[in-house]
Amino acid sequence: MALGVPAVPFTFVVHALGFSGLVLVLVWTIDFRGGFAWKSTNKSLIFNIHPFLMLVGLIIIGGEAIVSYKSLPLRKDVKKLIHLVLHAIALILGIVGICAAFKYHNESAIANLYSLHSWLGIGIIVLYGIQWIYGFVIFFYPGAPIGLRTVSLPWHVVFGILVYVLAVGNAALGFLEKLTFLENSGLAKYGSEAFLVNFTAVITVLFGAFVVLSVLSHAPVEEEDQGYSPITV
Repeated sequence: MALGVPAVPFTFVVHALGFSGLVLVLVWTIDFRGGFAWKSTNKSLIFNIHPFLMLVGLIIIGGEAIVSYKSLPLRKDVKKLIHLVLHAIALILGIVGICAAFKYHNESAIANLYSLHSWLGIGIIVLYGIQWIYGFVIFFYPGAPIGLRTVSLPWHVVFGILVYVLAVGNAALGFLEKLTFLENSGLAKYGSEAFLVNFTAVITVLFGAFVVLSVLSHAPVEEEDQGYSPITV
């Protein structure tokens, strides 16, 4: 059921947490891990692209795309376009981030797709792509008849939230996996980098939680008058 509270305060928290997550992952990948490179003798620089793009793309931009209907005081058609474009950016960044992980593994002679994190990651990016294509065809172009759009909308929303929650959970799992590898290689378990990675994972989970809370809350009246109705289960 929909929460009987306004969505706007939740969206402010989403923006703040998203900015915090961006700063933390930049500090980790640049200050602690040495930065980024697509080609380098230091293969870790290639890997660094993966957590950065997955967090910024699928999690932060993807989350902002979800809450755009609740945070932007614009016409419904404009918000629909912003929603579509942001999800497209998130999907592209996610695909590039996954390619970076494969590139790192291949050039470092590490096996691919051996972990739960990698299995879930491939499944999530496929589902994300299917969700985007379906939304584009049904709600944007060429657009389905009004009856099909009405029936499809609740399922589109629920499926989108499900895929997003899976992405957030898998991101947290990825932070845990990488930190475990680093600690097994000698990283101090109570050192500053370990704490930074854990805090980044916590911020990621909180960001996802407030995205879901925003979706389940009431949009401003003027937005609802333009055709939006809160999710009910």
